[in-house]
Amino acid sequence: MRLIAFAAVLLCATPVFADPGLMVSDAYAVTASPGAKSGAGYFTVTNTTDTDDRLLSVTTPAAAVAKVHTTSVDANGVMLMRDAEDGLPVPAGGSLTLSRGGDHLMLMGLTAELKDGDVLPVTLTFEKAGQITVDLPLNPVDQPAQ
Repeated sequence: MRLIAFAAVLLCATPVFADPGLMVSDAYAVTASPGAKSGAGYFTVTNTTDTDDRLLSVTTPAAAVAKVHTTSVDANGVMLMRDAEDGLPVPAGGSLTLSRGGDHLMLMGLTAELKDGDVLPVTLTFEKAGQITVDLPLNPVDQPAQ
């Protein structure tokens, strides 16, 4: 079983290229605890083109609701998570990083209990590049909190 989990981590650590010119790397997901009904997804999107793009939405069969969330801190130091209603920018020649404590995918109403090494398929929809499907390994041991 550990070999399967390790293989899933290696596969997901390999960048996924999308046409035209987006690359998704360092993808993984976490849940708060075994049996949790929500989780989060993280990755980096690198835009190798000379045209800005935008991550608009996410879908997955692994959750009833999947959303792109932005994170900010209010004047009182309280961290706030909100739907990124207009999506998140992926600048030309730059990147967008979704990370713990920052912008992320929010997965609510998980459809099954997830365990270490499980893989969640997610489809990312971009304004210009269209849809890209990425596998997010759950809680890979080599991903530290960022």
